[in-house]
Amino acid sequence: MDLLRSLPLGLYLEHPITWLHRLDPRVKLGWLMTFLLAPVLADTSWRLVLVLCLIGLTFVGGIPRRVWQRQLLWLLLLGGLIFLITALMPDGMAVSYQPRRPLEATAPITSYHYILWQWHAQMGQWPIHLQISQRSFDLGLRLSTLLFTLLYSTHLFLLTTAPEEVTAGLECLMQPLKRFKLPVAELALTLTLSLRFIPLVLEEVQNLSRSVRTRAINWRLVGIKGSIKLWLTLAVRLLENLLLRAEQVACAMQVRGFQEAGTYDNPWHHLRLQRRDWLALAAMGLFWLLRIQLPAWGALFP
Repeated sequence: MDLLRSLPLGLYLEHPITWLHRLDPRVKLGWLMTFLLAPVLADTSWRLVLVLCLIGLTFVGGIPRRVWQRQLLWLLLLGGLIFLITALMPDGMAVSYQPRRPLEATAPITSYHYILWQWHAQMGQWPIHLQISQRSFDLGLRLSTLLFTLLYSTHLFLLTTAPEEVTAGLECLMQPLKRFKLPVAELALTLTLSLRFIPLVLEEVQNLSRSVRTRAINWRLVGIKGSIKLWLTLAVRLLENLLLRAEQVACAMQVRGFQEAGTYDNPWHHLRLQRRDWLALAAMGLFWLLRIQLPAWGALFP
């Protein structure tokens, strides 16, 4: 499916199987929460360290270049654009107020003439010099690194973790909630179905878009009313196809024994921590120790 392959984020890499794929999903969930929570109340140096850690993890993870090159490039460009815009914007600390009317004016001046007067008065100050303050520079780094960390850490997790592994890990971590009579197995099964249903939705959208392109519709001749009517017809057709797919999934579940809630468990994965998982947990503990003991990364290099 071309549409699925062209999506930049959130797809699972089935081949090749890297050492990141072999990690326990519970460990990867812990590292994901680490990358999501570590930027909270962190300074700029720590956030830059998180970005470098994610980029380094991509290089040493064995992920093919064709998979991460486009995603990493676009996220870096987006982060750089946000940093540039934020850094060039005024930080609000040094705002200079000007009088509503020029002091040299002796006669009443309308708003239009006042704008012209300001424009002529500022002509001698060209070219304009853009100033970047320390506060706006730090704010730009904080926003850009935070956005990159949130998006790319989630992307790496979904890239190396199958939907069934995600739900199995969440179900294992939610086992204490059974004491409160929460349907943990049903919640995990619902999450698995939702993750598996997303590609079906994208496939139906792609099929409808191809059917429109093959008919070579002249949108100028159709007009606005015709276009609206056509899009409504496509939306109804998409809804019908999705309901048909959902009915097929429900029939397949009934055939496989999913009849009543609470009478089955998750049979897909039997999670067990291996040696590499314990090493990853130890690295995560060391990371949090450094994060708590060294609020500023610059403390390592006085």
